[in-house]
Amino acid sequence: MTDFNTLILSEPLLLAVANAGYTVMTPVQAQSLPDILAGRDVIAQARTGSGKTAAFALGILKHLEPAAISIQGLIVCPTRELATQVSNELRKLANTLPNVKVLTLCGGVPLRPHLQSLKHLPHIVVGTPGRLLELIEAQALPLTALKVLVLDEADRLLDMGFADDVRGIIANAPAARQTLLFSATYPDEVRTLSRDIQREPLEITLPSEASDVEQRIFEVASEDKFAALMRLLNHHQPALAAVFCTQRNDTRAVADALNASRIAAVALHGELDQRERDEVLVRFANLSATVLVATDIAARGLDIEHLDLVINYDLASDPDAHLHRIGRTGRAGRKGLALSLVTSKELKRAQALMSDSAMPTDPAPLPSGKAAVLPLPDWITLQIDGGRSDKVRPGDILGALTGSAGLPADAVGKINIFPTRSYVAIRRADADGALKRLASARIKNLKLRVRRI
Repeated sequence: MTDFNTLILSEPLLLAVANAGYTVMTPVQAQSLPDILAGRDVIAQARTGSGKTAAFALGILKHLEPAAISIQGLIVCPTRELATQVSNELRKLANTLPNVKVLTLCGGVPLRPHLQSLKHLPHIVVGTPGRLLELIEAQALPLTALKVLVLDEADRLLDMGFADDVRGIIANAPAARQTLLFSATYPDEVRTLSRDIQREPLEITLPSEASDVEQRIFEVASEDKFAALMRLLNHHQPALAAVFCTQRNDTRAVADALNASRIAAVALHGELDQRERDEVLVRFANLSATVLVATDIAARGLDIEHLDLVINYDLASDPDAHLHRIGRTGRAGRKGLALSLVTSKELKRAQALMSDSAMPTDPAPLPSGKAAVLPLPDWITLQIDGGRSDKVRPGDILGALTGSAGLPADAVGKINIFPTRSYVAIRRADADGALKRLASARIKNLKLRVRRI
């Protein structure tokens, strides 16, 4: 019974599920949702892209009382990127319910706006441990009415040193709550945490992240890595590819070199502020950048549809990190491809990282012959200096671009709205026209600055 209509959900939630394009449940949803909806604690081994977010989102929304102005759901995430993606999924599934407020609370931005937002309590909070505990200790984040607590990517929360913060948050939550714990792996620390905070949880284990990913190793000299990367990208012609480096300096250098070679690349690493991270992920997700070059900060929580290719420019530090990197491709039943560039000294370590795979671990030859040059993406991104705080909605931007014999609707791609800014993807051929239209248009009766990024 994997049809969403078999679940005990209200008509508004079933409509939200249908509007989101969900018809058949993924394995983690089919195994967990009946118990989640019944209020049982659950510990599930599941990766990003497995459908776990919709599973716990529906569990929270089923028991939510919109008329009660209190925090009823709390999701703790290891990274800002994952928290943002979880918040977006929650808002999508809550849009058929009246006046549900979802608030994202992560570090790396000033505390004052968060304190201001909490003067009107949200129904659901999604955030990172440090900022959540900081707000709890400031008595700005009351959890007395909390019904559902979710720990998302629990193994990563513990790996990143958040164990004390997580336990501090839980100490302030009511004992009579539902606790849902999702983790890609089950190390002893996760099992201990589960025993301490959950009550007779249903345990769900799903196949490894690497099950749908073909892996190959290429042995190259250090000085030839970039040339090998270019050859692989041009040979495979991915619409979207992720390239992982160990050091943030290498991340910047590789992205800069790709752009200099006319391959549209963006870099994601720990030195970027929240606004810069948002822009990087928006450009990549809306197809106006082909390659995301990232440190392991992006290996968790990066949820991009149809990521064709992962390339390990540098090897991961351990098998779990390797698994999470390659798990960015081969999602939702699709096949993925993960390629690793290694020196002769690294060959044995690379083979050890693949030891759980059924794939051959002998080095493969690099593609030979002259491949077509990877083309620039079909889309570019425009930034508009107005967002949710200005009451800007996607329809306002679309109308400004397409109204009165403007751009054709298919020239406009994804639209992302943030509190103070918005982004819209435009077909490259129509970019100049779109920029002119938005520069002269009024959105919500406001004249807003527009630029190409």
